[in-house]
Amino acid sequence: MQFTKMHGLGNDYLYVYGEVPPDIKELSVKLSDRHFGAGSDGMIYISPSRRADFLMRVFNADGSEAKMCGNGIRCVGKYVYDKGYTDKTKLKIETLSGIRTLQLHVVGRKVKSVTVEMGRADAGEEAVLPGRADRIDYVPVDVGNPHAVIFVEDAGSVPLETLGPAIEKHPVFPGGVNVEFVQLISDQKLRMRVWERGSGVTMACGTGACASAAAAVKRGLCRAGEPITVVLDGGALQVTVMDGGLISMTGPAEFVYEGETLI
Repeated sequence: MQFTKMHGLGNDYLYVYGEVPPDIKELSVKLSDRHFGAGSDGMIYISPSRRADFLMRVFNADGSEAKMCGNGIRCVGKYVYDKGYTDKTKLKIETLSGIRTLQLHVVGRKVKSVTVEMGRADAGEEAVLPGRADRIDYVPVDVGNPHAVIFVEDAGSVPLETLGPAIEKHPVFPGGVNVEFVQLISDQKLRMRVWERGSGVTMACGTGACASAAAAVKRGLCRAGEPITVVLDGGALQVTVMDGGLISMTGPAEFVYEGETLI
């Protein structure tokens, strides 16, 4: 099987053009392993779509399927354009969260960055996570997948490896949740670290950046209609939350290497 490793701000996946195999859960676990496999946050399959230009399916490092991946979908745009599957610079990609529109920014016949119309973010009222000795306030946000956005004084000091999984698996989130720890840096600028459902600590999360920006607007920390810089461990994304909750996100997409595995 041939695959291409790509990343968006260090959020890396193995990309395959073709139909999803029956043993995808075992395959994603095996190849995502950073010691015994190729090493990634999961696998993304790209195939033709009857409803859009292409279909994207995302499988996490633990084999579970995700509805959407913001960094991953940018890489899908670069993949299909740079490899000659399309010559269009505006694409519609079918995901389990619905159809998303991509605008490819091309320099020298290669895609350098991608703007994604991420759909609507539904940010709820801030709530307290029940059943804990320490008080944790979170903003629930739905961006096609579930997020719990937690505002903190210092995102860099958060114990991601312990607090992240405890919140992901909390009973209040029956299907699990992505967890973002967000610090307000300055006007229209956030610092975010993430524990992704099914993958753990990752360098970046596109939907998490959108959820964080939506939560910041909901709380009055940032303004709607203007770009918000979200700084992640792997770099920065530009996120704009429009009135009504529609979100656009712009960021890079990069090739790492081509690989082949015998399975």
